[in-house]
Amino acid sequence: MEALNIDHLDRQIIHALIIDGRVPFSRIAAVTGASEQTVARRYRRMHAAAVVRVVAVPDTHRIGESKWVVRLQCVPDAAAAVADALARRADTSWVQLTSGGTEICCMVQPLDGNSGHDLLLRQLPASRRIVAVSAHSLLHMFRGGASHWPGATEALTDEQAAMLAPAPPDGNGADKQVPGLEPDDRVLLAELARDGRASFAELAHATHWHESTVRRRVAELRAAGVLYLDVDVEEAAFGIASRAHLWMSVAPARLAAVGEALAGHPEVPFVAATTGTSNLIASVLCRDDDALYRYLTERIASLDGVNAVELAPIIRTAKRAATVLPAA
Repeated sequence: MEALNIDHLDRQIIHALIIDGRVPFSRIAAVTGASEQTVARRYRRMHAAAVVRVVAVPDTHRIGESKWVVRLQCVPDAAAAVADALARRADTSWVQLTSGGTEICCMVQPLDGNSGHDLLLRQLPASRRIVAVSAHSLLHMFRGGASHWPGATEALTDEQAAMLAPAPPDGNGADKQVPGLEPDDRVLLAELARDGRASFAELAHATHWHESTVRRRVAELRAAGVLYLDVDVEEAAFGIASRAHLWMSVAPARLAAVGEALAGHPEVPFVAATTGTSNLIASVLCRDDDALYRYLTERIASLDGVNAVELAPIIRTAKRAATVLPAA
């Protein structure tokens, strides 16, 4: 799918949504100087082209669940079909074909405490098209989740960004107990995963709750950090043509320092410490292969404590955070 061309106003709208995914179009219009109708039309245009989508995502670490990065080696000519099947699952995100198209890398997030483990332990090993599986639990995320890619947050000035920042929650949030997800929350989360900007009236209709109950529950989960709004962005619209995963082996004494250094690089939208021989994984976005080469030989090579690096170029993305993309 060819990337939609976007201009400065489009990037301002994306930046505003990253600050607060549910910010009204009227507030974006007031900050950017465009009309509310123009902002809404631009968002709908980008949404239809799969350039941007706002989705609500539960923070599994806050509720005691784990996320896993899974690498799968497939038989020749099977990887694309397996990736598309994984992309259609509700418990996966960032399903990508890497390393020449024979490997799949994806994120698995259990929806009810068991489904992710069922996928890892029974369903994937049973497939004859998959010849090897390695699963890596995310131990600590240095960048990712609610912390977005810096390349998409450069369009607004600091003053404009401050005007769009959501109000802090009432009371002393640090002293409040983190609420767990109730069974009734699953319908609410499913609707917000489809559209993080769904109105409270639409959410109330889906959950059969009163609108005030929906409003209060969403506010509770967001204030506690259990639920955050992710903005699913097509990086190609920002001129990104070279994507890769870095699987890094880092000396344990330097793991935190290297992870924090990578989190400060504008090329890195995601970096986390994981289990396994490669104890640090990072995603890298560069304008072209030359820029990726310079990043490896200049930025990565200068980091103390990195013992080994495996570069896995991303050939195709079948699913971003929540958006299932059509096959090429």
